[in-house]
Amino acid sequence: MTTLATEPAAAGVRTESDGQQKTIRLVDTSLRDGNQSLWGATGLTTGMVEAVGPLLDRVGYEAIDFTSSTGLAMGVKWHRENPWERISRMRAVMPATPLSAITTGMRFMSWEKASETVMRMALRLMAGHGLRRLQIAEPMNDVDSLLRVAQWAKEEGFEQVVAAVTFTESPVHTDESYSRNIRAYHASPYVDSLYVKDPGGLLTVERTRQLIPGIRQAAGAKPLELHSHCTTGAASHLYLVAAELGVDVLHTGLGPLSNGTAQPSLENLLGNLDALGIAVQADREAAAAAAEILHTIADSQGLPAGAPTEYDLSFHVHQVPGGMISTLKRQLGELRMLDKLPAVIEEVGRVRAELGYPIMVTPFSQFVGSQALMNVLAAGSGQERYSRIPDEVVRFVLGHFGTPQGEIAPEVLEKVATLSRARELAVTPAEKSLAELHEEYARRFARELPEEELLLRLVLPQDQADTMLAAGPAPRWSPADAGCGTAPVTGVLDFIRAVHRLPRWKYLSVTRGAERVELRRTETGDAR
Repeated sequence: MTTLATEPAAAGVRTESDGQQKTIRLVDTSLRDGNQSLWGATGLTTGMVEAVGPLLDRVGYEAIDFTSSTGLAMGVKWHRENPWERISRMRAVMPATPLSAITTGMRFMSWEKASETVMRMALRLMAGHGLRRLQIAEPMNDVDSLLRVAQWAKEEGFEQVVAAVTFTESPVHTDESYSRNIRAYHASPYVDSLYVKDPGGLLTVERTRQLIPGIRQAAGAKPLELHSHCTTGAASHLYLVAAELGVDVLHTGLGPLSNGTAQPSLENLLGNLDALGIAVQADREAAAAAAEILHTIADSQGLPAGAPTEYDLSFHVHQVPGGMISTLKRQLGELRMLDKLPAVIEEVGRVRAELGYPIMVTPFSQFVGSQALMNVLAAGSGQERYSRIPDEVVRFVLGHFGTPQGEIAPEVLEKVATLSRARELAVTPAEKSLAELHEEYARRFARELPEEELLLRLVLPQDQADTMLAAGPAPRWSPADAGCGTAPVTGVLDFIRAVHRLPRWKYLSVTRGAERVELRRTETGDAR
């Protein structure tokens, strides 16, 4: 760190045009990216985020990276919680700080590409319930697609749109292509801020020095943000370099929802910026109190805290982002095949190259990860790679999500071309208007559906929507409730009382003498 403070090249960069020292601003990622990267997007309930919200509101963040379509869907699936209620309740306890959603563009909850009608409805409802900021990370770095969604977001009520260039490493992605995109976003009246999104944690200190100056210049007067992951162990260091090179806003996590495969911790970043003499906007007392609540949540639910990561160059080969690693671990754990994780990760690198080097960000990281998992399972049973191809990969190869910057391997094109399923998916269904969708679902349910319910039934399995709607309001949570998750249970009645105090429990551990019983709720809601 000492060399950073003494490098003359950076000394004059951290100033405004009037010579005043620039102050670094912050976006908190704990509740969205931290939860997704470290806890598989299932760790936090509405009551939990609501409990920590007032403290986060005091920190002085530029925004809270609060949710995504994946996060909202997992709330429905795992906790039977209404996503619109979650947004509204959080907005009520955080009036000062903008709540942000992230989208990859033309997708909402479902892996399938959404129509304009569905996307506009999703944007309208998110903004209407209290989200003020939208981060768009177009997974192909497709300028036209991103700007189209940016315009819709503004028209449907979002106050701020932040456009990303999604960083990756491949033979076909260049610094000039990133700067070219930034210049196009800078010129758009629908884009307020710009950011570099590094989902795989692939940036290094050296790469940051190469990349950021050109992007900073292309961004002009618009704010520039940086979002990276600690997956390779480099992010905490490169954040300091980025601050010196003119990045205005850094994305960080708090307490247990930082480090690991998530973002650098605010606690560590503050100390490092202090050491370099770089001013930062943050109420440290409020941040510490918020982190304490998050630690209480982690301890009460048996959830692992993110830990600092050793420098690891292997991620530059497979480029699996933090959230995807968490998901792969969960999937393989459910199959009792966690020992296959290294083989799956190695296969991810091969599949990505064969699919034309898609950027490893949602939804493409999931597509590549699913195909890699299927290839490893196929090899284990004596079958060929690509003997099974999920619909999402077929659609990708057919060009439903755009054109990758690299070429798709001929053998993959040939395998997809022989599938009867590919011929079915090649037919693009006609897009329905909002009025047509309302009419169709009113007939199906014999009543007019409010737009909030209509959208959820369009994008979610019907049983999940039914169960969530029947569950009623999400229970409140406070740190005092955490005790029932850790206090000793000495009898059947104690156990029953504890379960009733945790109506949405996901994991319970009961110890009596030398005996220990652990219960985990499955996706269907059954205990095992």
